[in-house]
Amino acid sequence: MQFNNGNFLIETIVPKDELIISRTDLKGIITYANDTFAEISGYSADELIGKPHNIVRHPDMPKSVFKELWEDLQTKGRWSGFVKNLRKDSGFYWVYAEISGVFKDNKLVEYKSIRTPISFEDKKKYQLLYDELKIKNNEKIRKISYE
Repeated sequence: MQFNNGNFLIETIVPKDELIISRTDLKGIITYANDTFAEISGYSADELIGKPHNIVRHPDMPKSVFKELWEDLQTKGRWSGFVKNLRKDSGFYWVYAEISGVFKDNKLVEYKSIRTPISFEDKKKYQLLYDELKIKNNEKIRKISYE
């Protein structure tokens, strides 16, 4: 991913009293995005609906986290964890995500995700952990140059 502006260093803080809510079909295509999701991600709700949820996947996130997410959804019906997301303007925001299945007549029909803000300490902790995971799995990590 190439960044054409300096916004990749700019964090958007999720307000403490806000919930980011979305729903996806079983393949991860967004079917609903609340106004908070749109505002925090920098997209309009119309831009999000119909797109894969990974439209907000930040390149700092290890692939193994999303592999675990999908495995947990398949086997346990739920997943929760810390996620760094990418904004439309290449900025970022951190959340604690809780994802679970939505059932109709005992049949899994979609997934719902509720995301909440996290502490600065958790952001630091998970950034370092995710960098370590990416190195361990031979994934590229970001390099910041101030030249």
